[in-house]
Amino acid sequence: MSSFKAACIQLCSGKDPQDNFESAKDLIVQAASGGSKFIQTPEMSNVLVRSREELLERIGAADQDPFLAGSKRLAAELRVYIHLGSLAVLLEDGRVANRAFLIDPDGEVRATYDKIHMFDVDLPNGESWRESATYEPGSKTVIAELPFGKIGLSVCYDVRQPAIFRTQARNGAEVLTAPAAFTRQTGVAHWHVLQRARAIENGAFVMSAAQGGLHEDGRETFGHSLIVDPWGEIIAELDHDRPGFVAAEIDTDLVTKARGRIPAIVNERSFEVASLTA
Repeated sequence: MSSFKAACIQLCSGKDPQDNFESAKDLIVQAASGGSKFIQTPEMSNVLVRSREELLERIGAADQDPFLAGSKRLAAELRVYIHLGSLAVLLEDGRVANRAFLIDPDGEVRATYDKIHMFDVDLPNGESWRESATYEPGSKTVIAELPFGKIGLSVCYDVRQPAIFRTQARNGAEVLTAPAAFTRQTGVAHWHVLQRARAIENGAFVMSAAQGGLHEDGRETFGHSLIVDPWGEIIAELDHDRPGFVAAEIDTDLVTKARGRIPAIVNERSFEVASLTA
């Protein structure tokens, strides 16, 4: 199968994982009813809590998470793949993983990926984020081979690190993913161009479900969940920051065509850096 329908679910997650799942469930059911077989949710689908102490009070290990448990049941009931863009899950050492889960139509977790790059930034409007103070970064990129194609997993800030996506494309990934909780400020400036750039340079589809709106913990995220084709065209976008979903047909034959027209991956060459003193 080279063609399938995929959907991005847009959420405005709050502090309660069970409430967040109920909100996502309704949208996932709607997307599946419309024929989507691969359904992606945003980064931190289960909970968005800025305070580390409060976050630790509200999450548990992956096998105790109500959002994951509910999603497994839902995937089996609807007979779809559900890609949880990420959940905050507690590790044995007391740190937290920002972890993506890919659930198959039998309700089994087929793949997981821990976000590698931590959002440690100081923004012009005074916003300051230090994900590394709470989250344990991952160390491995992940490609999941599904019946309709190879899916590369990443999370949010990873989209600013092209090497991950290039590595996945070199290893056969046809659909790249960057589910996110982009701040409004960075989203307005960079969201669309980053998604399109990753698609164009790798000749791949890019899917990015997003958080959107004003959240219970006070942060504001950009929304604009979208799907980009291998030529860099946005083929589906939720053009606002409110909950909802957007869907599009993914034809992986277009990946072959795009990479044939501009074989950037094949044309890559190794090189050295010359450091010159004038």
